[in-house]
Amino acid sequence: MVDPERDIMVPTVEGTRNVLEACSAASVQKFVMVSSIAAVCFNPSWPQDRLIDESSWSDKEFCKEHKNWYSLAKTEAEETSLKYAERNGLHVVTVLPCLVVGPLLQTVNLNTTSKVLYMIKGGPDIMMNKFWPIVDVRDVANAVVLVYEKAVTSERYICSTEQIDLKDVLSLMKSMYPNYSYADKMVDVDYKVGVTSEKLKNVGWSPRKLEETIADSIESYDKAGLLDGKPCRLPYSPVWGSLRF
Repeated sequence: MVDPERDIMVPTVEGTRNVLEACSAASVQKFVMVSSIAAVCFNPSWPQDRLIDESSWSDKEFCKEHKNWYSLAKTEAEETSLKYAERNGLHVVTVLPCLVVGPLLQTVNLNTTSKVLYMIKGGPDIMMNKFWPIVDVRDVANAVVLVYEKAVTSERYICSTEQIDLKDVLSLMKSMYPNYSYADKMVDVDYKVGVTSEKLKNVGWSPRKLEETIADSIESYDKAGLLDGKPCRLPYSPVWGSLRF
């Protein structure tokens, strides 16, 4: 059984603090932390008709109430980093990616978020049709380099491109690759996360189109042999059952 404090909170928050202290000990001048939009999007007081920006923070009590330990850990860790920057003079910049997909580095198993595109082989038994922000892993890497070079103060940058229903992602994939066996059970749920990356774009970030991400991802799955054989049914995963980034 997962112990939220032992297995999620302590490694995330204390691990971040250890890295920050190591940076200070080594006289590092600038530290770029990859956080998550999980640290901004669970904010019940945010106006529903307004895109979420970097001024939003996930409500920690709200996360605890809903046992959303991943988001709580990400929020605590990012707060820890920025407060440490204020106290110790370390230049800390945080990048907050959304659902990260794209070509694989590994060749054996898919990481959890890539299973969004793995619905090309049938996906899980039931998929939740949520409105998701999506970003290519290569664009996240570009964002990290960009803010390292250009950010002049300790601040946050949301990293997100396409914001789209999973049902529409599925339709796009079918139009590009019509000969695969796709997920066929999609349940509509009333859940939308809309974020803006204008701040990141204003310092020069220029992400690729979703079509390119899909094409390069499927090509990498194919080269890794993950698309061979019969359509598969993946087991339940937090990506499908709850909003996790």
